[in-house]
Formats: sequence, structure tokens, C-alpha cells
Amino acid sequence: MEIKSVGVIGCGLMGSGIVQMSAISGFDVIVREISEQYLATGLGKISSQLEKAVAKGRMDSAKQEEILARISGTTDLADLAECDLIIEAVTENVELKQETWKTLDAICPANTIFASNTSSIPMHIQAVVTNRQDRFVGLHFFNPVPVMKLVEVIRAATTSDDTYEAAMQFARSCRKVPVSCIDTVGFIVNRLLTPYLLDAIRALEAGIATAEDIDTGMKLGCGHPMGPLELLDFVGLDTVLAIAEIMYEEFKLPQYEAPEMLRRLVKEGKTGRKSGTGIYTY
Repeated sequence: MEIKSVGVIGCGLMGSGIVQMSAISGFDVIVREISEQYLATGLGKISSQLEKAVAKGRMDSAKQEEILARISGTTDLADLAECDLIIEAVTENVELKQETWKTLDAICPANTIFASNTSSIPMHIQAVVTNRQDRFVGLHFFNPVPVMKLVEVIRAATTSDDTYEAAMQFARSCRKVPVSCIDTVGFIVNRLLTPYLLDAIRALEAGIATAEDIDTGMKLGCGHPMGPLELLDFVGLDTVLAIAEIMYEEFKLPQYEAPEMLRRLVKEGKTGRKSGTGIYTY
């Protein structure tokens, strides 16, 4: 099950990072977005990141052109039909993911591997709408994708040995360190990280300290590179809320229940760095 070509669904924060990483690693990549505008924005972000790498001397212009030549974009899912591996990086919405996989399942050959970059939704819930549950796996990358070394490889009960090994090899080919996880809500990292992030909001809500002091406390006291409230803004408050709701629905444990402050900020459109305002103002 050699992977040579990669399709990516979504060219937002995570999708563009997956495209960039895959192309740098030598794979031919085609990315699909829902509109030409979103596609241009995502591809522009990749070009900008590569320009910065050239400016800092991390690669030369010839390498930059070589990487960009491996990337193409489309607004038509059908253009991904001949890819060996398709990675989904759309929002944390079960119905949207299922509809996407259902459409692709009808147009892709049987050997195409489907992989979800979901932060929390189990694979079996997505794979069940396809006729290739044996060729369905999770590849959960972390932001920023080209920099972060970890990828969680989530194996559903139906995932074949060949599919699992191909996913592990793909991660290694992208110079990532894969960790293996069973098919459960939140996997490893978000199962542990989400309560921590929600507790940081609760601490802010309760007036225990300022946002700056909470973040400084965790950075200097625990050696974290980024404080929890900074991290919330970086990930996106709306994304964290979606993850929390999925995990609370599954486990019904208080540590996964979203604080009112988080819900209010998202309702007001204050989702973090991407909106210009969240816990902090940018």
C-alpha cells in the first residue's frame, strides 16, 4: 500500500499545514476547498510560510519551487478520486464529515485510504457510512503541522493491518513521531488537554488571577511553552468548545463541561487569534 499522492479536504489552519508538510515530504498533493476564495487564502498561506523559510535560510528558492510544484488546488471533490490517501481536515461536525466520506466513497477506487484529522470524533462513526471500513484510519496532526512532531494514529476495530501500517509509515515519511491509540473520543492528547484548558477558563471566570498571570504561572511553573489561555486562542475557542461538547456528550463528566465564559465568547464571535479577539485581543 505505497502512498505517492495525497488528497486533503480543507485548506484552513490544519489543512494548509497538512498540505505543506506532505509536499515538503515529497508527496504530490491536491487540496479541495469549498470556494476559490478559501482555496486562494489557504494556498497563499502555504506560499507565505515557504517564503519565510527561504528568507531565514532554511531552504533555497529552487526547493521552494519544487515544493509548490507538487501542490494543486480544486473546489471539486471528484478531483481527489485518484489519490492514494485522502485526509479530511474540515470542522468538527459529524454530519459534514459523514457526507464528505459518503461522496468520496462513491468516486474513489477501493484501494484509496481514508484518514480523518478530527480532534475528537471516533473513526467508526465516520467510517460506517463508507464501504471501506477496513481502509479507514485516524491521522490527528497538531498545530502548526509543519512544526509539531506528533501525530496520533487512531485505529478503529475495523481498520486492517495494512491500512494501519500504511498510516504509520506515512507519518514517519513526514518526519513525525506517531503514537497509536484505540478508537475513543478525544484520543490521547485531547482527552487529557481539554479539562486543563477548560479549568484555565474556570480559573479566569472565578477571578483567581488575570489571564496573563495564569499563563505565566503555567509557563514558568510547569515549563509549558504556551499558557493555557494563550493556547485556547491559538487553537480557536470555537474548536475547543466543539471538542468539549463532543467529549461531555460521550463521558458525562464535569471536567468536560464547557464553562459559560467559553460559550459566551464563541457566541460573540470572539474565537481567538483568527477573529482578532478571544481571551486576549490581537
